[in-house]
Formats: sequence, structure tokens, C-alpha cells
Amino acid sequence: MIIDKLFEKVAQNGHVCVGLDTDYSYLPAAFAQQYPDIEEGLFQFNKAIIDATLDVAACYKVQIAYYESYGLPGLRAYQRTLALLRELKAVTIADIKRGDIAKTAEMYAKAHFTGDFEADFITLSPYMGLDSLTPYLPYVQDHEKGIFVLIRTSNEGAKDIEYLPTGNQRVYHVVGQKINEIGKEYLGACGFSSVGGVMGCTHPDEASEIRRMLSTTFFLIPGYGAQGGKAEDIAKYLHQGNGGVVNSSRGILLAYRKQPNGEAHFAECARNEAIRMRDDILNAL
Repeated sequence: MIIDKLFEKVAQNGHVCVGLDTDYSYLPAAFAQQYPDIEEGLFQFNKAIIDATLDVAACYKVQIAYYESYGLPGLRAYQRTLALLRELKAVTIADIKRGDIAKTAEMYAKAHFTGDFEADFITLSPYMGLDSLTPYLPYVQDHEKGIFVLIRTSNEGAKDIEYLPTGNQRVYHVVGQKINEIGKEYLGACGFSSVGGVMGCTHPDEASEIRRMLSTTFFLIPGYGAQGGKAEDIAKYLHQGNGGVVNSSRGILLAYRKQPNGEAHFAECARNEAIRMRDDILNAL
């Protein structure tokens, strides 16, 4: 199961998920002058970040919208980034947040689990119903793939739907329990499932209850840093120091902007931020 590979990466490298949510405007000025072509600029920037962080990252999350926004050149950069990560045997998460059903979902699964856009994990939204997840499960079962399903997100608007009461629970509790139950069919040797959940860390008061409730669900955790999540909050979502990866995108990609003369050493700054984040979380455990 792919979840065992991710579990091992966390054990070896720590919990950092490097978010390659790369906009061309993030490139340092001199680097952009060197690579004025959108495809080449995005890819070479990503490659520099990957090369600098490979041994200190558990995985990489590539947000497709950033690449779609540039049309075909952007999607070629997206494809090349995923291909490079596969070549380096890194764990990849394609952040696509699909949520359709039936044949459309089958085509999304084929598009992002095979071919040019192949990734190890993809993100999905369950709010059209659990049958929106079904077409992806054969890839989890037979092709060493995994999914991260939105359960409780880190944005303020999560309260609009995810926090609505249903009986003596909230909507996200019900979703989480259903995802945890589905995931039991796809458990790895590590005890977690390749059917994971997106779980924002911005509500630490609920963390211990959630971890108990979703005991076999591996978490993709947004919300650290700028959104207010702290390392000590992250620790509550883990089990014996594992069971989750923590995403940081701009915090790592743009770390150079906080350093004097950082533009000339943007990849080194990204590495230093990933190490700082890794150690911050490990120290909180």
C-alpha cells in the first residue's frame, strides 16, 4: 500500500509536505530573467526547490490550479514536475479536489492516476456523496494509489457547511467517520489507510477527539503557520509521532523573501524553512 511508503517517509524525513503551488510571480527576478518561458521557469524553479528539500520532506503536494492558469505551458510544467518527483521516488499528492460522480469521476481517476499527470495520491471532495469516491478505489486496491478526502478544512468558510449540526454531531464528524470506515478496506502494514483525510489544524481543541474517532485515517494537514496552526497543535493530530503530513506552500517557496539577499539563494532558503518547520513539529512531539 502506498500509505506504507508515506508512513516510512515521515519516519525518515519528518512531517513536512512541500506544497509546489507555484505561481510564476514567485520566481526571483534574476531567475525569471534566466527563464522567461512560463513552462521552463515554473519547472526549473520547482526542480531547484525539490533538489534542495528532497531529504527533509515527507512528500510533495502539487496544486494543479496554479499550472492550469497558464494553459498548456503551465500543464507541461505540472507534468514535468510530477515526472521528476516519480524519477526521484518521492511521494506525490496531486491537489485536484475533484468531486464528481460516475463516468466523469472514472475519467478523473484515469487522468490523475495514470498517464502524463500520474500521482501517488489525489485530493477529493466527498460532498456530492460517497459514490463520488467509488471510481477511485480500484486504483487504491490494485495500483498502489491513495486519496485524501476533504473532512474538515482550515479555511474560515469551513463553518458554513462542515460545522453544521446533524444530530449530536457536526457534518465533518459524519464525513470523517464514513471515510474512516471506507478506509478500513485499504489498511497498510503501518496501521493507517491509503484512504486518508484532509484535516485542518486550526481547531486544536477538537484534535484529540478527532484522532481517537478516526484512528486509522492518515491526515493531510493544512493550516500550519500563516493560518494560525502551531506545532503543538499538529502533535495532537498524530499517533505516536506519525499518521499525518503537514503542508506548507508559500511559507517554503517564498522563504527567500524574508532573508537579506535571499533571491540569490532561494532554494537554500526553502530548505532552511523546511528544516525549521520539520524540527518545530518534531520538538513538539
